[in-house]
Amino acid sequence: MGEAQQAKGEAFLRISGLTKMFGPFTALKDVSLEIYEGEFVCFLGPSGCGKTTLLRAIAGLDIQTTGKVEQAGKDISALPPSERDFGIVFQSYALFPNMSVSKNIAYGLENRKTSKADIRKRVDELLELVGLPEQGDKYPAQLSGGQQQRIALARAIAVSPGLLLLDEPLSALDAKVRVHLRHEVKDLQRRLGITTVMVTHDQEEALTMADRIVVMDHGKIEQIGTPLEIYREPRTSFVADFIGTMNFVPGVICGPASARFGQLELACDTDGMAVGTPVTIAVRPEDIVVQGVTRDQENAYEAGVRGLEFLGSFVRADLISQSTGDGCLRADLSINLVRRQSITEGDSLLVRLPRERILIYPGSASRE
Repeated sequence: MGEAQQAKGEAFLRISGLTKMFGPFTALKDVSLEIYEGEFVCFLGPSGCGKTTLLRAIAGLDIQTTGKVEQAGKDISALPPSERDFGIVFQSYALFPNMSVSKNIAYGLENRKTSKADIRKRVDELLELVGLPEQGDKYPAQLSGGQQQRIALARAIAVSPGLLLLDEPLSALDAKVRVHLRHEVKDLQRRLGITTVMVTHDQEEALTMADRIVVMDHGKIEQIGTPLEIYREPRTSFVADFIGTMNFVPGVICGPASARFGQLELACDTDGMAVGTPVTIAVRPEDIVVQGVTRDQENAYEAGVRGLEFLGSFVRADLISQSTGDGCLRADLSINLVRRQSITEGDSLLVRLPRERILIYPGSASRE
């Protein structure tokens, strides 16, 4: 959906120069962002990065200090939540415990003075849509967490809002339910074609659900892109570190297309940085090649296996080498490869770091 959707009408939701202060603390710093109709966008980042504050500013629950929010071409910056066109789902479900499931779903419709017959029809339709057609007469306490969150979703979309806001909607659920509901929510969003913004700190959730991800840190946007762009082409070491697993080792630029890691000279894209510049060299564990490597290949070297960690579908190997000094690289190897090559601790392997998979960031900052 993402790229086709963005080809390119007016943005459905436009955020311009948004800053939010809480006393002396700046929660959002000059945030600008465009979201297109029908997109599923995730705000992703660690606790305290500003993602929930940004969602609440869109909803009018926390009015920004400066900046503008426009929805469907209309400036809604100063409107109270009741006058904005959105449905919202919270982490805590926030269902009315003293109302039946049907009454919870009907709540917004009743406020709009919809006829009883139309309410009944819409509630039945939504119960069917979220896969709980027989549960209308029950009360929230009689439902599981996953079922309650489905009802919260049904209530949020009952009045057919232009925008659906999801504030960590799955984080209170256990892992198996969370994965199942993740697919259901995405499927529902696709079928309805509703523009959706979800806040999450769970990178896997963002990667599997979003058309585009907005990575945030310290009240600023670090990067906006598709899941593949964010994963494969992280623009900063923060994004590279936050999304997936990444090896970071200190290095120095030693030529127009090479950087040194220990005694090893690696061919890589140096982005025009000057010779002698200290850098951080980054490579993902799954991108390190150990099969079919020959000594004459670019970026090939001999490494010893210091340790092996079994992680279900793959094995993570700690690789050390005299060439790389104190630097240790982690490589993710398939179970079949480890069995086939009988790789064990203490083995020596020829490994290769593909040039196109090496990322270089300014400043030397080794991380674990």
